[in-house]
Amino acid sequence: MMRKFVKSKRFFKNSEKIIPGGVNSPVRAFKAVGGQPLFIEKGRGSHIWDVDGNVYIDYVMSWGPLILGHAHPEVLKRVKEVIERGTSFGAPTELETTLAQMIVKAIPSIEKIRLVNSGTEATMSAIRLARGYTGKDMVIKFDGCYHGHVDSLLVNAGSGAATLSNPSSAGITSETASNTISLPFNNIDAVKKVVKSHYKKIACIIIEPIPGNMGVVLPQAGFLNKLLKIAQEFGIISIWDEVITGFRVAYGGIQTLYAVTPDLTCLGKIIGGGFPVGAYGGKKEIMEYVSPQGPVYQAGTLSGNPIAMAAGIETLKLLSRAKVYESLEEKTRILTKGLKDNADRIGVDVFINRIGSMFSLFFTNQKVFDYQSALKADAHKYRLFFKAMLEQGIYLAPSQFETLFVSLAHTLEDIKDTIKASFYGFKKREV
Repeated sequence: MMRKFVKSKRFFKNSEKIIPGGVNSPVRAFKAVGGQPLFIEKGRGSHIWDVDGNVYIDYVMSWGPLILGHAHPEVLKRVKEVIERGTSFGAPTELETTLAQMIVKAIPSIEKIRLVNSGTEATMSAIRLARGYTGKDMVIKFDGCYHGHVDSLLVNAGSGAATLSNPSSAGITSETASNTISLPFNNIDAVKKVVKSHYKKIACIIIEPIPGNMGVVLPQAGFLNKLLKIAQEFGIISIWDEVITGFRVAYGGIQTLYAVTPDLTCLGKIIGGGFPVGAYGGKKEIMEYVSPQGPVYQAGTLSGNPIAMAAGIETLKLLSRAKVYESLEEKTRILTKGLKDNADRIGVDVFINRIGSMFSLFFTNQKVFDYQSALKADAHKYRLFFKAMLEQGIYLAPSQFETLFVSLAHTLEDIKDTIKASFYGFKKREV
C-alpha cells in the first residue's frame, strides 16, 4: 500500500516560504535522495510518526543522540522535574558540575571541560584554544571529516598533499581557508610530509577518529596512534572530534577502545540526551587558557542549560549499566549481516562499514577507507534503496554519506523487519 504524504508536502511548501530551503539544516531537505522531507510529529522508542500518521522504524535517531531511543521515560521524568524549577538562569548550577564530573571520569584524556551549546561551538572553541595556547595559526584536518560549520573547517583539499585549502562555502574568506590544510584520511605519509614542512606554523590537528559524515569510515591499523605520535613530536595540539562517537561506540568513546589520549576532545549529541549541547575538554594546562582563567575568550548564554544537563546526566547513568554496549553491538551486527546477505543473494554490490552501533551502506564493490573511495559509491542506487525502504516503513538517513544508528530501543523484531524489507522486490543486478 502506497503511503500518503499530504500533510508533509503542505507543511514543506509553507516552510519554504519563510525558511531557506524549507529546513533548518541542509540534509533534512532530502536533496540527496529526491522527493520532499517528512515532517515528524512524534517519536517513541525505536519508532517515529510523521504528520500523516505513517510510522517508521528509525535509524537516524536525531543523527545519533538518541542512543536510548525516542522519549525515554526515565530521561523524560528527570527533565520534567528540572524544568518545573526553571528553564535557564545564566548562572552556575550543580547539574553542570555533575555532568562534567561524569564525563571526566569516563574519558581519561579530559582533566577539565567546558560545556557549550553544540558540536560546532565545541570544535570552533577547541581550535581557538589550540591557537591561543600554541601561538600558531594553521590547522590540519582530513577530507570528508565534518566538524560543524566552522569557517576554518569548511574547506576542500587543494590539488596536492601540501596545498592549502579552498573555501567550500560562500562567505568564507580565502584568508581564513588559507590557514587550513585538508589531507586524505588514513594517509599517514601525507601527514608526515605536511608537518615536516609547516610544523612551526601548525597549531593543531583535528580529526574525527571514526568519521561519520562521509558515511562511517574506519581508521586503518595504527593510523590514529601514529597521528598522535607525530603531533606530540612536533608540539602540535591533537583534537579528537567525538561529537558523534562519544558514548556511542563505548562508554567514554573511541578513546576507551583505542587506549589513546589526545590533547583535546570535542563532544556533543549523546551527552545532552536529545537536547542541544556540546563540550570541549582535555589537558589541565591547556584548558586553563580558557577565560576567565586564561586569555582565550569563549562564552554562551545557554551553556550548561539545566534541561540539557539533566537529560545528559540521566542518559549517561543509563549507559553506564552492564551489558549496554554489548547489546547494541549484537543488534547492529545482526542487522548489518542480514542486509549484506540480502544484497549478496540478489547480486547487489554493497560494502558496509560498522563500529559498535554505527554503520553505513555503500553501493560499491570496493572497500571504503577515505573520502575519495566513499565518493565512488553509487549514490543513485542508495537513493532508490532509501525510497524503497521508506515505503516499507524503514526510515534511513536521506543521504548516502551519513551514518545510520541503532539504539537500545530497537528490538530484535525491528531488526528482523528491517532485514526482511531490505532489497524487497529488487531484481538481480538492479537496485
